[in-house]
Amino acid sequence: MLANLSTDIKQYLVVTGNYWAFTLTDGALRMLVVLHFNSLGYSPLQIAMLFLFYEIFGVITNLCGGWLGARIGLNRTMNAGLFLQILALSMLLVPAAMLTVPWVMAAQALSGIAKDLNKMSAKSAIKMLVPADAQRSLYKWVALLTGSKNALKGVGFFLGGALLTVAGFAGAVLIMATGLLLVFLSSLLLLKKDLGRASLKPKFRDVFSKSPAINYLSAARLFLFSARDVWFVVALPVYLSQTLNWDHWQTGGFLAAWVIAYGIVQALAPRLTGISSEAPDGRSALRWAILLAAVPALIALGLGIDPGSAFSPATVLISGLMIFGVVFAINSALHSYLIVSYARDDGVSLDVGFYYMANAMGRLLGTVLSGWVFQTAGLAACLWISCAMIALTALISIKLPRHAQGLSS
Repeated sequence: MLANLSTDIKQYLVVTGNYWAFTLTDGALRMLVVLHFNSLGYSPLQIAMLFLFYEIFGVITNLCGGWLGARIGLNRTMNAGLFLQILALSMLLVPAAMLTVPWVMAAQALSGIAKDLNKMSAKSAIKMLVPADAQRSLYKWVALLTGSKNALKGVGFFLGGALLTVAGFAGAVLIMATGLLLVFLSSLLLLKKDLGRASLKPKFRDVFSKSPAINYLSAARLFLFSARDVWFVVALPVYLSQTLNWDHWQTGGFLAAWVIAYGIVQALAPRLTGISSEAPDGRSALRWAILLAAVPALIALGLGIDPGSAFSPATVLISGLMIFGVVFAINSALHSYLIVSYARDDGVSLDVGFYYMANAMGRLLGTVLSGWVFQTAGLAACLWISCAMIALTALISIKLPRHAQGLSS
């Protein structure tokens, strides 16, 4: 069956396989670090700081990675991402006494570079498979890629919690590094050398988008992901562990199930949002952002309910998380489609890289705030900040082009 596929489809299958394998280790590593260092007595803010360089270097990598992908090919940027993730995992195999905060932050910095090289390469590659006049098909392909990736990230969360319990921190890291090494060696043999290379060598100044549509979408993405991570990255796992007294299996398993369900909803987004004669546009992003803004506000209000009532804070939190996951997944899928649709055909990775730079900035802001706000004001405060950030996303989305306006608006 594979022999009958076109060369482009085979290449994309390799890219997707790489992306999936990387995502498993990325999700597992995040859960390992949060749970392991929480068990060692680190405060929420200290745990957030472990991810500081991960997010900072994600910003830099997306800005430079798109330019590199256009100049040297997406195969090289993807393989570089796999290799750097192996190095990052290897850095955590040192004796426990050497796992200081600066050392773990350095390993996370490498992992951040690796993750965004990998993501940018995978998301850019899909642009080459779908004709410019087949936007509904593009929406389906992007949703499927993004959804499957996030479902596997959820599996990675579960894997991280399970491996930490069964094999310990060092054993879990060694298992992941070995598996990813096999994927890296296969990728070196299978990926084409000219995948995604621009016909003209772009200058570095070309990484900054001149398209108003991409600039507005990038700003909306920044606040959208800040709104998620301000309560999801550090505050939520620590709250589940400390306040609800969940163990590693329960915390990792629940967050894994949430992210898997989130990924499934993303993959189904074209069906859930409905595709008529036209693919989604800026109006779609605006409507779903407005709906999303109400969810964290309702959860925050629910956390103040008397713990003895039928609607306990735990019930409100878990139910609210389910609703937030569904609506956020659709928002994210719409954004992921729009950036690929808006991006230029020649040098697509430049526009995609700029957009994911904004995504990484949002994650950075949300991660730092998640530890600081939770430590000083609690989970409800994180949720109110999330609501405000989604409101900003909606306001910015008003400027996204409609079909009739085109991309020059």
